[in-house]
Amino acid sequence: MDLSVVVPVYGSQATLRPLVERLCAVLDQTGREYELIFVNDDSPDQAWQELESLHAQHGDRLTAIQLTRNFGQHNAIMCGFHQARGRYVLTMDDDLQHPPEEIPKLLAEIERSGLDVVYGRYDKKKHRAWRNLGSRLLNFAYHKVFGIAGEFTAFRMIRREIVEAALGYELNFTFIDGLLAWNTRRIGGLVVEHVERQHGRSGYNLRKLLSLSFNLLTNFSLLPLQLSTLLGLFSALVGFGVGAYYLWFALWHRMAVPGYASTITAVLFLGGVQLFAIGIIGEYVGRLHLNVNRKPQFRIRKQLSPTGSKSP
Repeated sequence: MDLSVVVPVYGSQATLRPLVERLCAVLDQTGREYELIFVNDDSPDQAWQELESLHAQHGDRLTAIQLTRNFGQHNAIMCGFHQARGRYVLTMDDDLQHPPEEIPKLLAEIERSGLDVVYGRYDKKKHRAWRNLGSRLLNFAYHKVFGIAGEFTAFRMIRREIVEAALGYELNFTFIDGLLAWNTRRIGGLVVEHVERQHGRSGYNLRKLLSLSFNLLTNFSLLPLQLSTLLGLFSALVGFGVGAYYLWFALWHRMAVPGYASTITAVLFLGGVQLFAIGIIGEYVGRLHLNVNRKPQFRIRKQLSPTGSKSP
């Protein structure tokens, strides 16, 4: 198998059929052996029924998986990774904003360059302003944690060895790009077209993108704990400075030091710093708790494979 295409599905009933048709048309022309893996992440529309219909038409190359509930895009992709058999694995969105016609360019680039991961990067994103802001914040966090230049996107071409390395991660808080960066530094990009969304709207809003950024920071680095330590050190220095000032004021000017304002300011400032640090520590402890309890990464309800239908 040359290529596996993994597509997480959510709220995309209207785009699934044209996506499959365009994928087959493009990949048939390459002469490569390929498979299509669609993972339905408990989509609220009739996406699963559409996948069943598509499987009946393209059963020789299409795998359709239905998850028991919504586990999130990155966990759905991990489910697809477990099914993928190709020497290269491509991930893409289900909304046709990633044109299938760009796939041969990514495939040629990863074979030519010797890179382990090639991202399809956009000259101009066709997202709303708030969505672009969230993406920039997420990319900023990624660069700070991993020190890898360039934008990462959901349009990725990955070598099988790196996919297999990522499969060793069995915890719930999954971030695909972090797992890839953990396992290789041979990461590059290629400019591809980005198309405006024609149907529905993105499953990511600004709040979810901010949450994903925080998950990235807490899952793959100690940066939040280090920042809380520096903040605590800074507040201690400020407190020491304020105390030294009032001591000098009392000794040299022999004047009564006004106490209420300084006391309440110090209490509020130090209390806020302490609560912030406790909150950061609580995030790490909470994730440990959920992972110790083996919160599932994903669960499959039903699977339609190229050899027929089976239920796990």
